[in-house]
Amino acid sequence: MKKMIRPCGLHCIKVNRLGVRLGGQTVLEDVNLHIHCGSLHAIIGKNGAGKSTLIRAILDDIPHEGDIEFKNRENGKMQKLKIGYVPQSVNIEKHSPISVYDLIASYQSRFPVFLKKSKRMEKAIRQSLQAFEAEDLIDKQVCNLSGGQMQRALLAMAIMDEPNLLLLDEPVSGIDQSGMELFYRTMEYLKENFDLAIILISHDLNYVAHYADQVVLLDKTVLKQGSAKEVFASEEFQAVFGREELPDYVLRPAKETGRRAAPDFGGR
Repeated sequence: MKKMIRPCGLHCIKVNRLGVRLGGQTVLEDVNLHIHCGSLHAIIGKNGAGKSTLIRAILDDIPHEGDIEFKNRENGKMQKLKIGYVPQSVNIEKHSPISVYDLIASYQSRFPVFLKKSKRMEKAIRQSLQAFEAEDLIDKQVCNLSGGQMQRALLAMAIMDEPNLLLLDEPVSGIDQSGMELFYRTMEYLKENFDLAIILISHDLNYVAHYADQVVLLDKTVLKQGSAKEVFASEEFQAVFGREELPDYVLRPAKETGRRAAPDFGGR
């Protein structure tokens, strides 16, 4: 893994007029986003709003209109955008003998991982897992991991290639509160220490209010985007969710919300 650096604030990712039609139905239209490195953008909306479809379009998994640009204003050159992705869930057969090492190494190596265990690969995987307090998982069978453990293994795999953009599709689904706390502290740590941007889909408005730098309210198109305070106080938010879903502290001063500090990972 590369030596961590402070986000430059110069790289940006632009989603321009993105649209998706599936089965003759418009799922997304005219979606425009502008994301800088070192920031966490949370995508919120009701079921069926197109949130996961947006992730799939950015990954180029489905046909779509519009384009996605990665710009580096430091040297003015267009570069290829590298994306890390953590899905909502992974289907692993019960009693599968695949270890966390096998899972991650299979995405990094051109050769079958069961032929030979690479010391170099093992070291890199341990370093990546260590960033998520999960080094002890390397030899555990994937089928025996808890939801939180699997999440950390997938996060470690997602950042192995040093992505510019990290996409997270409901990554805390089914995880207990302590696991969620660790996850969001880890997000703070990543965006403060790695040169990447994060797009997070979440239904947990309380955590979004605490941790997101920008919030995007989606319903086939972008209805509202801005800070959590701006979005949650908007007419668009109340039209979609209703005021009863508004976290109490969102409209209070930022210092009262008690943003949590990043976890201590031993100065890595």
